[in-house]
Parts: sequence; structure tokens; C-alpha cells
Amino acid sequence: SCFHAASLLWIALKILFPYLWLDVLFFVDIMRIFVAFVSRRRKKPAFFALDRFLEQVAAVPDKSFMVFGDERYTFALVDEQSNRIANALRAHPGYTPGDTVALFMGNEPAFVTTWLALAKLGSPVALLNSNIRSKSLLHCFNCCRATVLIAATGRLTTFAVSQQNPKRTYLMKNKVFNVRCTLDPSDEKASDTPIPRSLRSHLTFKSPAVYIYTSGTTGLPKAAVLNQNRLLSALAVLSSNGITSKDIFYLNLPLYHTAGFIVGFIGCIETGSTIILKKKFSASQFWDDCRKHNVTVIQYIGEVMRYLCSTPKKDNDKEHKVRLAIGNGIRAEVWREFLNRFGNIQIREFYASTEGNVGFVNYVGKIGAVGRVNFFYRKLFPYTLVKYDTERDEPVRDANGLCVKALKGETGLLVSKITDIAPFLGYVQNEEQNERKRLRNVLKKGDLYFNTGDLLKIDHDNFIYFQDRVGDTFRWKGENVATTEVSDILTLSGCLQEANVYGVQVPGHEGRIGMAAATLKKDVKFDGRRMYQHVVSYLPSYARPRFIRIQDAMEVTGTFKQMKVKLMEQGFNPGSIQDPLYILDDRAESYMLLTAEIYKSIMSGSIKL
Repeated sequence: SCFHAASLLWIALKILFPYLWLDVLFFVDIMRIFVAFVSRRRKKPAFFALDRFLEQVAAVPDKSFMVFGDERYTFALVDEQSNRIANALRAHPGYTPGDTVALFMGNEPAFVTTWLALAKLGSPVALLNSNIRSKSLLHCFNCCRATVLIAATGRLTTFAVSQQNPKRTYLMKNKVFNVRCTLDPSDEKASDTPIPRSLRSHLTFKSPAVYIYTSGTTGLPKAAVLNQNRLLSALAVLSSNGITSKDIFYLNLPLYHTAGFIVGFIGCIETGSTIILKKKFSASQFWDDCRKHNVTVIQYIGEVMRYLCSTPKKDNDKEHKVRLAIGNGIRAEVWREFLNRFGNIQIREFYASTEGNVGFVNYVGKIGAVGRVNFFYRKLFPYTLVKYDTERDEPVRDANGLCVKALKGETGLLVSKITDIAPFLGYVQNEEQNERKRLRNVLKKGDLYFNTGDLLKIDHDNFIYFQDRVGDTFRWKGENVATTEVSDILTLSGCLQEANVYGVQVPGHEGRIGMAAATLKKDVKFDGRRMYQHVVSYLPSYARPRFIRIQDAMEVTGTFKQMKVKLMEQGFNPGSIQDPLYILDDRAESYMLLTAEIYKSIMSGSIKL
């Protein structure tokens, strides 16, 4: 009978192609996203992310868009406050609509309302990391040609201190005076009159919308440009991640990073969900916040999940309404532990980068994977994994000069073809770094791919797994640390001649922790207290090298990369390293000698770094 044959076919398909139905559904989702994106692109006048927010204001003005502490902000109130800020800006002599503006704020409602105000005025916004200071801060302000800085109350002391402290002034070189206008975004005297669309009529889909800073393989943070088209495509993608207008979204990741800004803030503009905005992540308050606000969706980076699993177990661990967790970087063992401990929460792990032109989502829910090879998706966004030589820090090439494809089950460098659908917009005023990200002659002569700088692996069931980063960046406490920037800062301390910074692995910790191998200046002794003061003055906590190894001379044989690989492998064990080793001690406010006892305590987990 037909029914019998159909049943057999269904069983055969389930056995031979267990994920076929999910693959088909994912492809349907991709097509739906594509159609939504194209239909918005065709609208007249041009439709941008801001217009989606204004649609929500018109449709659900009295619905809560954002909750911060005990304060509740409806869509209408956020719209009104952003109008006030926009009108205050328009009246300010130091600003002209369309000027690039740097936003120097942590997570607070003013961040959201100020960004919307600037979007209404057609201004691109540079999202400055609120932890940066001195040299990095001015670099980030200048590199995207910002003329205006809008800072949260208290943030401007960074400038003031730098001007008054002679030790820091030489780094500043008075560039602070490029800041033509500083504003308090909480100006209640300004009018809440709607902002005329004509003030942003100059915008096209290629106009920059935001600059998000990413630590690359070398030097200071780089400004990745996200244009209006990229934000519009993000809206379309985020409409399909399983979140609806009924959801309550817990946002505790920084708004100045891609995850918090795009997935959290822009995502909730698209879906009309309510944001529970938190100043910063707190493992101890996390679930109490979720229970208090009836949170249904949480966002994570791998470290967040590990911190949550490290908190003391409670009887009410599974008492919450969270049904979905969206994020990236969760390791398989933490994933299992999280589900065991906190209940049946769907984890939607994805892979993406701020400046990248390819992304994956683990729509199957396979533990440990960041995505899955999908034939249709690969046709739209051609990508491949190529063999990579980590010692030489470059892709392996064959006799014809072409890259060699990595085999199934083999780790390779992820590269993605640069096309009209998948462009690479690059970094602002940094052509050298842009060229580093472009890889030519990959599969055939003359082709052009984006080099993600990430090593991935595809298993025999076509699941994709993240393995590691290449180059000189390591990740610690959820932040990327650019080793060259840290090296530059260390050599300004007065006692170090050279410093080679790298990340070392510590048991029980996500990512790698900072370490420096350094040589001393002639006839100068290492001063742990002085070095501590210098490092704390110039570097945010996550970028401060926890260990310093004093060497007689830097190795000059082989490439710089090979030397770094060797040092990383040697780690920080005083029992096997003859050189003096120091550890950063916040309580003593100094770098102290690393003893065998301290080392054992770190390895056993009784000292947390």
C-alpha cells in the first residue's frame, strides 16, 4: 500500500538522513529572511533599522521596551527621550546632523536613547569600549574621524585625569582637543518634537551606521564598519531566531560589543521584545533577575555559562521561565552541565564576527557545535576550510600556489568568498589590516576570500566545531586582548626593553590568560610595584598580563610566531622555567615572585585568576 511505502521511506530517510527535515526547515528560514530583507530594501523612502523601531512605537507605544533596575521605559517614552537628545544636539554649536559621534557609555538607558537620537539625525556612531583609556581611547575616537564625544556622567574624568597627570600627558599629545563638543544626554529642557526625516535624507544603504571596535592580531583596536545595509540584514536574520514580541530578553553583555548591540538591542527592535537591561553581568544576581522579571530569553558568551555553572547550587536552580539561550563560545562540557543544572533550555549557539561575511547557527542543537554544513546555505555564502600552518602563521599552499582544502575531521582555517551578498566592509582607515583579512588565490587563481582568522573543524556528520584563533589575539574574560598593544604599553614602563605578550591556558578557565616574556633595560632591576602601577594605569583588567617572565635575551631564531608558540607551551610553571617569574597580586598592588606553592594553588583551583 501507498501508506506502507511512505512509512518505510520516512523511516529510511530518518536513519540515512537524520537531520534532513531540520536542514530543509533551516533553508526555508533562510529564504524567508532573504525575502523579508529584499522587500524592505525596495521600500521608498529608504527603510533602515531606525524605521523598524518607529514602526514598533506606532504599533505598541505603551509596551515596555526596556527595564533598567526599577525604571520602566515604554516604546513611546524611549522615542520621546531620543527626540529630546536629538533636539539638544541640533541646538549645540559643536554638532551638525550627519557628523560622526563617539559614544562612551556603559549599559544604561541613555546608551539606547542616544543611539536612536543619533540615528534620527543621520549620524554614524562609534561605540567606544567603556573600559578603555588614554592611548586606546584617543585612538578609537580619532580613527573613525569622530568630531563629537557623548560620554556618560563621570566618564570624562578619563580625559581630565590624563590632562593633569604628567606621566600620561605624553601619550595624549593634547589630542583631547579634537573633541569639539561633549554632551550630557539627560538634558530634560530640550523639546521632544519628532525629528524631521529630511535630516537623514542623505543616508544610503552603504552609509556607515555604527563602528564597533574589535581587537585584531596587531596594534590598537580596529573600527569595523557596519553600514545601514548590514544592520538591515541583521534585522531580517534576528527575526528568525525563535524570539517573539511576547519574550522578555535579559541583556547583560556590553552594548558596545556586537553581541549586546546587534543580537540584544537591534534584535529586540526587530521582534518588539522587552529588554531587561543590566549594567554588567553578575553571576550571583543572574537567576534572581530572571525570576524577578519573568525573563524568557538569555544571551551568553561562553564565559557567562561557565560562571553560572560555578555558582553554589541552589534548590530553586530550575525555577525560572527561561526557554532560550542565544550566544556563542560555550564548550561542550559546560553546555551539558548547564542543561543538567538549570533545566531544559534551548541553546542556540552561533558563530559570527563583527567584520566577517559568514556566520553559522546550530539549528539542530548538537552539543558543542557552532553550526552545520547546509548545501543551500553554502551556495549562497561559499566558504571552505583550508589547511593552516600555525608555526608559519599562514595557509598551506600547493605547488600551484593555491590553498589546500582541509579534510573532514581535520582542523582548518575558515575562509569565506567575498561577494555582493557577502561583502567585507573592512576597518576604517586601516588598509593594511583590511589587506590582511583578504586572501587571494584560494581555490583558483584570482579569487578573493575573507580570512576569518579562526580554526574550525567539520566532522563526518557535517557539524561545524570552533577550535581556536590564529595570530596574536587571545580571549580572556569575554574580551579579545591584542598582544601588540599590551607589549607597547609594557615597554613604556621604564624598566623593560622588550616585551613579548601571549596567552597561556589555565585549568578551569575559559580562554587564555595574559603573560609576557620580557627583557630588562641595561642596569635596571625589575620593580614589581612600579610595573603594577603602570599596568593598572594603562590597561583594563582583562588585558593586564597576569604573569611576567624575565629573560636575559629575546630569542631571535625562527619567526616571531614560533618563539611565541614555544613560550605558550612552556606556560608559567616555576618548576620547569629557570627565568624569574612574577605574578600580578592586586592585594599587594605589585608583581610578586611566583612560588611553587602559588603555582600549585592556581593549578588546583584554590586560587582563582
